[in-house]
Amino acid sequence: MNYRHAFHAGNHADVLKHFTLARLIALLSRKEAPFAYLDTHAGIGLYDLLGDQASRTDEWREGIGRLWNLSDLPAPLEDYLGVVRALNPGGALRYYPGSPEVARRLTRPQDRLRLNEKHPEDGVLLKENMAGDRRVHVNLGEGWHLPRALLPVPEKRALMLIDPPFEQGDDLERCVMALKEAIGRMRQTVVAIWYPIKDQRQLKRFYQGLESSGAPKLLRAELRVNAADNALGLNGSGLAIANPPWGIEDELRQTLPWLAEHLAQSQGGWQLDWLIAE
Repeated sequence: MNYRHAFHAGNHADVLKHFTLARLIALLSRKEAPFAYLDTHAGIGLYDLLGDQASRTDEWREGIGRLWNLSDLPAPLEDYLGVVRALNPGGALRYYPGSPEVARRLTRPQDRLRLNEKHPEDGVLLKENMAGDRRVHVNLGEGWHLPRALLPVPEKRALMLIDPPFEQGDDLERCVMALKEAIGRMRQTVVAIWYPIKDQRQLKRFYQGLESSGAPKLLRAELRVNAADNALGLNGSGLAIANPPWGIEDELRQTLPWLAEHLAQSQGGWQLDWLIAE
């Protein structure tokens, strides 16, 4: 319960997560039928990069800060950067959207958002930041309960983001359990699991769990800013995407090398492959 995402808002991991989320929403929106967006560990939704918490680490300067003034952006980044620009109309970068705000701004009137945050103070802030949008419902509780509490959804289509703080030693295992539960309750759910690249032994077990999850298909996308075996901290992050919509693989293949080049801190790299092929 000590984790506060404001310390890490806008870093390289957020760039990967939120750019991919923006594209998943765009690709799902090609069909007129509504979908539900479910966020298990939502955070507060909106962050002040010059505020007390973000300015203590300044991690955003090595993430969104590196991209802010660039003009040669790959096309798949435009939706994501468009949300950030809309929050900073004066041109100076100060405010950064969490996943709830990215989803709120890019979903359509017929879509519905169900956001969950366990941290009591962050939950109150999330409600305040989402106030006024009748499509959004905020729940204050345990995020791991969302798959069985909300699936299947009436919309018949769902996008679920699983992004826990990874404070507990078994969070990777719980991600696999949540994926199994989501797929078991609504097989066509698009599930995106964000995970940190730190301990290679834990990641190997995590990949094995994903491969045995029973998902119809599962795409792995990773972005590294340091060597994977660097013991100093967060070397990168990944997204495991179950039931990825058509088109996301090509967009990731176009964008990941560019991000690896522009966000590298020592040794950048990327990976894109299928843990479960169709």
